[in-house]
Amino acid sequence: MSANAIAKRYAKALVQLGAEEGAVGKFQAELAGIDALLAAKGELRAIFTNPAFGVEAKKNILKDLIAKLSVSPTVANFLQLLLDKGRISILGMIIASYGTLADELSGTVRPTLVSAMPLGDAHVAEIKASLEKMTGKQVVLNVEVDQGLIGGVVTKIGDQLFDGSVRTQLKRIEDTLQKG
Repeated sequence: MSANAIAKRYAKALVQLGAEEGAVGKFQAELAGIDALLAAKGELRAIFTNPAFGVEAKKNILKDLIAKLSVSPTVANFLQLLLDKGRISILGMIIASYGTLADELSGTVRPTLVSAMPLGDAHVAEIKASLEKMTGKQVVLNVEVDQGLIGGVVTKIGDQLFDGSVRTQLKRIEDTLQKG
């Protein structure tokens, strides 16, 4: 079984536990904190993935990490399980899968909006409202700037791409003119 499939199974199990406890968002925040710490401290991540370090040493480090971050008992047990099963190395994939599943459960989408220039808050709010109306879900918008677009915006929601950029419109005109 691939690491990604395994990560999805673990994430699904934790989301189900979170739903039972009414703590899906809390678990997501705790996992994000752990992921951020491991990203900032590369040597810490290396310790957990290095077989040269013994299981007991890893357990002690994990206990300290859990205590410092004030992680809930469920997430603490989950991390211990990952360590015991030798799956701590796929924690990043589990966290990503958890985020996706938690968003599905809460009815949230996280589209990316790319514009040619910085947009004002009013424009962003207007686009966000349109996306919420179109999807019927809560929208958490990630706004980026790409000056290569010339003008307009490109929005990506999952696998769907809504391209309203000037660059694409010019390309369509060019294709139409070449076809005659």
